[in-house]
Amino acid sequence: MSSIEDIRSTRLKKIELLREAFGDIYPARSMRTHTVADVLQSFAKLLKGKKLVTINGRIRALRPHGGSIFLDLEENGKTLQVFMRKEDVEEKAFELFSSSIDIGDFVEIHGGAYITKRKEKSILVHSWKILAKSLSPLPEKWHGLVDQEERYRLRSLDLLANTKTREIFLLRAKVIAFIRSHLEKQDFIEVETPILQSIPGGATARPFTTHHNALDMDLYLRVAPELYLKRLVVGGLDRVFEVARNFRNEGIDVTHNPEFTMLEAYMAYADYHALMKFVEELIQKLFSFVFKKKEQQFDGKSIVIPKTFKRITFYDSLHQYALLPQVENMSEKDIQIAAKRFGIPTEGKARCALLEDIFRKTVRPHFINPTFVIDWPRELLPLAKEKSTAPSLAESFQLYIGGVELVKGFSELNDPVKQRELFLAQEELRIGGDQEAQRIDEDFIQNMEYGMPPTAGFGMGIDRLMLLLTDTHNLREIILFPTLRPKKLQ
Repeated sequence: MSSIEDIRSTRLKKIELLREAFGDIYPARSMRTHTVADVLQSFAKLLKGKKLVTINGRIRALRPHGGSIFLDLEENGKTLQVFMRKEDVEEKAFELFSSSIDIGDFVEIHGGAYITKRKEKSILVHSWKILAKSLSPLPEKWHGLVDQEERYRLRSLDLLANTKTREIFLLRAKVIAFIRSHLEKQDFIEVETPILQSIPGGATARPFTTHHNALDMDLYLRVAPELYLKRLVVGGLDRVFEVARNFRNEGIDVTHNPEFTMLEAYMAYADYHALMKFVEELIQKLFSFVFKKKEQQFDGKSIVIPKTFKRITFYDSLHQYALLPQVENMSEKDIQIAAKRFGIPTEGKARCALLEDIFRKTVRPHFINPTFVIDWPRELLPLAKEKSTAPSLAESFQLYIGGVELVKGFSELNDPVKQRELFLAQEELRIGGDQEAQRIDEDFIQNMEYGMPPTAGFGMGIDRLMLLLTDTHNLREIILFPTLRPKKLQ
């Protein structure tokens, strides 16, 4: 069996043959008159009218038969058979094709619609031209590209070799387009906010740091667009959203990647109850758009999308599923004992942070059908509005589907004085060693002091959404280019 280097060496020699015939074998343009999809759609008309067409694409299969060659030409996911006979083209053109063209090459084909003896739709070749020569062979047709790490590193080959991969990313594009369309129909406008920020805010997360030479200052890749989107609400843009690339300098696992995509949206004159209804409708329409049915599978479990999603408070969920009685009144020591019982590390963690860890381990897996967990501890959400009837809680929710946290939302704090106090409390945590604590953003507070209307906002993880919609269980499968350790360092 030839090695990759042997194949490459042979193909480099073929380039010389092609250059002698065509000159430039990597031309800038093709004289295409029809796409492959066009030909397939209007094949009967082309056949009847005996009209000649010029198509192009990548050769995915070659089947020589003496004085004829069959090949499969692929363009943008559509494949059409091409039939070349020695008597229909110049002899030199036929011999050149036979001796120098390989699977993976891009060619331009000029010919007419033709039905083979086996009743196969084809294009009968009158002439051809090279558009690009491939030097390395594509993965084998039947074995494909199966090594997981190589699939992520060589995504171009993964898309070519694995139909499922291509389908996932085509669906991802359609889902994002659907979300944009839905929000725009609800009078939201799409905006762009800075990725490089002088203060990383909007989420409790550890940022990536860089340095701007001209300004001689440190900058941070954004962990969330929240504080900038709220500035726009202050500025009179009542409904805004962004499909944002966020960056968090944290661990990598099957549900976390340092670079990820979030949808964040804000509605003026709404609270978290109105926002839950909005999110509920978005999820219902989104799942209906993808599945055309109310029930689907994820991780071997059946998910049903009901007309009304279940709602349960954070403390009630801990009582029901973690069996912690009167959890809101438990002392920090008792919570530490409970956490240890569940195998959760307790060192350096405050009361509410431990409760959140207990929730993630013992409660979250129970929420297969859509469930809003509402009224989270105020301490965990420094940007949220407190409940007027229970100041220790925030007007907040998190939506879980298939045991996955999909959406987080709350009534936004719009009191600049309280916001400053909460930022200062976060600053104390950061000084004390909490690298994920939020920093005080004086510019944001100054903007808020001009007046921010009652507002509710939510964030939805697009990557985690795609896990649910494709019944996939590793973010690397639904991110085109996931973060990987360089191969030479492995």
